[in-house]
Amino acid sequence: MSDDAMYAPKYVRIIETLRRRIEDGTYPVGSQIPSETALGREFGAARPTVVRALNEMQLLGELQREHGRGTFVKARPSSRASDSNRPGLAVLDRQETGASVRVLETGRRPAPNQVALLLGLAESAPIHLRRYVGLYDSIASELVSLWAPLDVARTAGLDQEGPLTVPVRELLAAAGKERLSRVRERLRARRATEEERAALELGEGEPVLSVLGSVEDSSGRTVLVVEVTLPGSLHVLEDSYTL
Repeated sequence: MSDDAMYAPKYVRIIETLRRRIEDGTYPVGSQIPSETALGREFGAARPTVVRALNEMQLLGELQREHGRGTFVKARPSSRASDSNRPGLAVLDRQETGASVRVLETGRRPAPNQVALLLGLAESAPIHLRRYVGLYDSIASELVSLWAPLDVARTAGLDQEGPLTVPVRELLAAAGKERLSRVRERLRARRATEEERAALELGEGEPVLSVLGSVEDSSGRTVLVVEVTLPGSLHVLEDSYTL
């Protein structure tokens, strides 16, 4: 079992399958891929899950979605294609737009205990929080929280009010003296908080999948903590292995 496959949400299986088909020529560059409905039937996935997979690939420049016509292959998978099977890491390479994110808050906040521990700070120490809802075809598909030390947020420009037009990975790399070297992720299923229920428009008792990631630089410092909260009704953990 590969680390990439373990605990991957179902949208990742759709992305990986489409990428394999593009690579092997089943869907050559310029060709049209099956409709959202057809992909949903093939993978046993809800429409929001299919839409998220297609939009992720479009954001990476691999697909082109044309209203009223369908979805077409724009380019072969990028060198960072495998990053999207780790939800926390995929957030780092996302270019935000007004259509893809709804920023909920950004500013100085006291560090929650778990975040403070990961950042090596005292509990309730002031840090910068950036929180937004990821939208996929206008569907609230994930809640993303980015916590950073105040100096990192300031020098990297994470304290902008609106969408970040440059991916977070690039902002951190340009601002830091050390290169980014490692991301550690932890996934767990839990009940949604009231705040998460409101942001993601969840039903009473609907569970969520929480992916908590810490981003380290080459000096060993944790420069960012990322939490991606996924509605349990839209995202399914899936893996396959030989017997």
